[in-house]
Amino acid sequence: MAPYASDDSARAAEADDADDLRAGRRKAARYVVPVAVVGVAAATIGLVPALADSGDPDLPKVTAQQLIEKIAKSDVQQLSGTVKISTDLGLPNLGGLESSFASGAARGDGGSSADPQSKLLELASGTHTLRVAADGPDKGKVSLLDSAAEYSLIHNGKDVWGYDSKSNEVYHATSADSGGAEEKAPRDVPATPKDFADEALKAVDETTSVTVDGTAHVAGRDAYRLVIKPRQSGSTVGAISIAVDARTGLPLKFTLTPASGGAAVVDAGFTRVDFSKPAASTFAFTPPKGAKVTEGDEHEGVKGDKLKDLRGDRPKGAEKARPGADEGLAGGLDGLKTIGEGWNSIAVFETGGQGLPTGASGSSGNSDVDGFLNSLGDHVTGKFGSGTVFSTRLVNALITDDGKVYAGAVTKAALVKAADAAQ
Repeated sequence: MAPYASDDSARAAEADDADDLRAGRRKAARYVVPVAVVGVAAATIGLVPALADSGDPDLPKVTAQQLIEKIAKSDVQQLSGTVKISTDLGLPNLGGLESSFASGAARGDGGSSADPQSKLLELASGTHTLRVAADGPDKGKVSLLDSAAEYSLIHNGKDVWGYDSKSNEVYHATSADSGGAEEKAPRDVPATPKDFADEALKAVDETTSVTVDGTAHVAGRDAYRLVIKPRQSGSTVGAISIAVDARTGLPLKFTLTPASGGAAVVDAGFTRVDFSKPAASTFAFTPPKGAKVTEGDEHEGVKGDKLKDLRGDRPKGAEKARPGADEGLAGGLDGLKTIGEGWNSIAVFETGGQGLPTGASGSSGNSDVDGFLNSLGDHVTGKFGSGTVFSTRLVNALITDDGKVYAGAVTKAALVKAADAAQ
């Protein structure tokens, strides 16, 4: 993959289109195909290649701006298919404990294993197969498959259903009307190449290189390959490649490779796609006999305005920041601010307490716990004092001993430099 054009004229054209690219990415972010029943958020997943055919198709030449506009104008309302997602963040193997922690945190007291926020966290690691279907803005279905069970999230009119076949539990939420703002399904977990592409396009600005890098076959479809790459040093993002369907403009495949090299961190792509109208029965659901049904308003796990991304309406203020800059874990924390610019943006916030008892900063009083925490992070020092850097292949976070957190898709050195500069 060669993100940059090899001649000066191509680079000059890219610079001339900078303003148009920024306008195009804002426009593209408003068009979200209704297949994304689970919505969008910080983009950090890696995929098994979805290229189904060999040889690159011969397609008419297009510029990066034209391709971004093609994505923005894409109006696919009906489809069905299979998506494969793989994630390789380089997290340590916790023997399955991470799944238990995530599930328990999402369920909470009185929650349900069928709660979408519980099940869809599983996409944050490993390789998964999804069956997806959509028929207009008010009908969508995503099924997460594994060897022994299936989880389905269904949007049909004003009803949202989640069903976990393993536990035989059902989650149900409704809205005042099918197009209202009170629907209750998560928008914070990407599930399709379109979801990831929308987040990546929001990052396009003067700190970004955007080029067209040839063509490809994906899921039997001819596609252009759009490449997005940070111009700045210090980012952990190497390049983002988006395969865009030549006919419909729908992103068919998304691949994020880290600056450190190696396997993709995020790779999500269709292995099969059909643009015909799915059968109405695809979106029909009745709770199985004996299933435990939890209504969405019975606990605080999911709150309103959760399906707006299915209709293409971004939540208010969603376009103001780079993916993950002020949403997600730190989104509700007081005092959250962002320093730096472009791909080197770093979120800074206070934990309200002390740092972790790792390295030279102290002890938890339990040698096993201390050893585990030390294995996850690297002790660092600087003008700011001392702290611990927790690293993945994409996102790194520095937690200082006085309880301040610096996090972003930047290197460890960049975090330390930011903490020093804040003194």
